[in-house]
Amino acid sequence: MAVTFLDRGRTVAPANWSRWLIPPAALSVHLAIGQAYAWSVFKPPLEKSLNLTGTLSALPFQLGIVMLGLSAAFGGTLVERKGPRWAMFVSMTCFSSGFLISALGAVTSQYWLVVLGYGLVGGIGLGIGYISPVSTLIKWFPDRPGMATGIAIMGFGGGALIASPWSSQLLETFGTGTGGIATTFLVMGVVYAVFMSLGVFLIRVPAEGWRPAGWEPPAASGNKLMTTANVSAANALKTPQFWCLWVVLCFNVTAGIGILEKASPMIIDFFKQTPAPVSTAAAAGFVALLSLTNMLGRFVWSSTSDVIGRKNIYRCYLGIGALLYLVIALTGNSSKVIFILCAMVILSFYGAGFATIPAYLKDLFGSYQVGAIHGRLLTAWSVAGVLGPLIVNAIADSQKRAGKQGPDLYTMSFYIMIALLVLGFIANELVRPVNERYHEPAAAPGRTAVKEAE
Repeated sequence: MAVTFLDRGRTVAPANWSRWLIPPAALSVHLAIGQAYAWSVFKPPLEKSLNLTGTLSALPFQLGIVMLGLSAAFGGTLVERKGPRWAMFVSMTCFSSGFLISALGAVTSQYWLVVLGYGLVGGIGLGIGYISPVSTLIKWFPDRPGMATGIAIMGFGGGALIASPWSSQLLETFGTGTGGIATTFLVMGVVYAVFMSLGVFLIRVPAEGWRPAGWEPPAASGNKLMTTANVSAANALKTPQFWCLWVVLCFNVTAGIGILEKASPMIIDFFKQTPAPVSTAAAAGFVALLSLTNMLGRFVWSSTSDVIGRKNIYRCYLGIGALLYLVIALTGNSSKVIFILCAMVILSFYGAGFATIPAYLKDLFGSYQVGAIHGRLLTAWSVAGVLGPLIVNAIADSQKRAGKQGPDLYTMSFYIMIALLVLGFIANELVRPVNERYHEPAAAPGRTAVKEAE
């Protein structure tokens, strides 16, 4: 019965189904898996109770991000074939099970089980859950793909705003020892399973040939990057456009996560030698502010891309982002306002880059297997998730050993981020319409992704 319920054929929407039920279904998954951004809440109690270093306590998060990219890449075509309900169910099962395995690891003081549960098993849930609603949303909102994916992916950025205070409250209630951590993991695993099941039940795919009332495909839009043809996931990997966008996403994420991962100690270090140093509480507020702009940028800027075009909006993300990094590097610790405002905009571009990329892929490759293509592109996130923190932390540690302090700990990192953003800007400029030889035959849009995958 469960297999039948999860079958793609059982998710085709009836004629009167409202497409506005699809974003809440996607949000129920993305708000849950967005908890990953709140992992830092567990680092201090784990380090204290299990005698871990900061590097070791980061392993579950780092492995989770790596598995996000890998599972999205390898599972993308399977998600297209099996459908969004199956994908959301797999995501719910893996993500929640990851917490339960971690709970066992905490209560038995076996940290490898926490890494296995949260990082490996939960990371698979992250990747499958992240891509599960993307192609479905684009099919329901062909008139506003940037807005649609922005709504859902906004949830991933905003998940930490819910998970961070909730996790802290649970730890305060149950305690920060191994037993309290285990109980917190257990409660979160069960609650997230229930919450994500809403998406499993709500999700639908549009019937073949469905279009929004009054909307026609933009065959004569004048935007050569918006194709009406379709490219398979296998063929997309053969195009220079895919690899240009891989570079764009990788370097945009690297630049943003460089600030996000070290935001609290960075602002404290920056202004430590000033007349008004930043307190720990104020630094926590700065982190919350960046999380908010990360979330809102995913909706605001990706919706803007529907109006000004995907290539133009990435010119803003990469070009303006590089200029803002330059402003921070040049002004140093002379102004908290400038530092905070620049960091907020950079983080809004960081989040928006994730939200806009599915629509960019749809413009270039069509909606045929956009979910599978998106999954493969997310390997760029796996690389950036390691590269960004590595650059910032390694350079800061090196500068600290050299006796430097304040902005000098990070200036070199900022110039590296500027260079990466410039390279990303160039890659975006190289994007051209996909050559017709990669297009599927004219009959392909009528075929299902099942046939293509098989």
